[in-house]
Amino acid sequence: MKRIALSLVLTVLAGSAFAETSVRSCDREVVFSEPPKAAVSNDVNLTEMMLALGLRDRMVGYTGISGWKTLDEEMREGVAELPELSAKYPTKEVLIGADADFYFAGWNYGMRVGGEVTPETLEPFGIKVYELTESCIHIGEKPKVSMGDMYNDLINLGKIFGVEDAAYDLVAGYKAELDAFTSNLNAGEKPLRVFVYDSGEDKPFTAGRYAMPTALIEAAGGINVLDSFEKSWATVDWEAVVEADPEMVVIVNYGKVTAEEKRDFMKNNPALAGIEAVKNDRFVTLEYVEATPGPRNIRAVKKLANAFWGE
Repeated sequence: MKRIALSLVLTVLAGSAFAETSVRSCDREVVFSEPPKAAVSNDVNLTEMMLALGLRDRMVGYTGISGWKTLDEEMREGVAELPELSAKYPTKEVLIGADADFYFAGWNYGMRVGGEVTPETLEPFGIKVYELTESCIHIGEKPKVSMGDMYNDLINLGKIFGVEDAAYDLVAGYKAELDAFTSNLNAGEKPLRVFVYDSGEDKPFTAGRYAMPTALIEAAGGINVLDSFEKSWATVDWEAVVEADPEMVVIVNYGKVTAEEKRDFMKNNPALAGIEAVKNDRFVTLEYVEATPGPRNIRAVKKLANAFWGE
């Protein structure tokens, strides 16, 4: 009897380490009675959030990286013991086959509106989904993007996995680092007009009001010339870019077309020759993992600020 009683006490104590918690995920409240044990993340930036919180041992794999992007040395080390379950967006079968119990993804970051992999389609298989905050604009209204979007995701992941203190400490460190860097940045200067060039030649794919680069640019003392574009990542006409006349172009580097090739395209296109940034050869490159919400956003702000205001 004593042995049974001790066993019950230990079970209760083990369970008390994690109280049932709920987090807001876009327009849903998601309840967790215990931390996930078999998580899957999609894309490099979401995967790095998991790694930054020390959650690699709670993961069974990741998806959506090698089909578009390459892993740098930092990421290769981080995911060295994890399999890539799918080179691009996973199918429902891939996640079920991995015995996943949690999927960290976003709209256009591993899930498509009306697609086969959504919170609703995965729920019957015991796979809970947390959606990237930046991506929520694709299914409803949200405030303009801010650094708080990324901080919110880290805090919510901390709650979901029972590492809330670590998440708050991490976010506090990011905020302090950013505040220290930007406190005297560009004091009294007029914000620099900036255009984000992701990809595309006939029409550029760019960052609008709800995409992370807008927040990064503002933190670095600039303003996205397409700040009033009520989209996240989307295409515009080159005429809109010419009319906005940016003083700096931020190129997002990933995929088969290199940053240098994107820069050369803009410099050698007669229709873009009158843009101030092109005339003055003012370009700065962000890696995809820096330009999307994740732990590298702080260094991205520093890189942008140095390009905006450096000699």
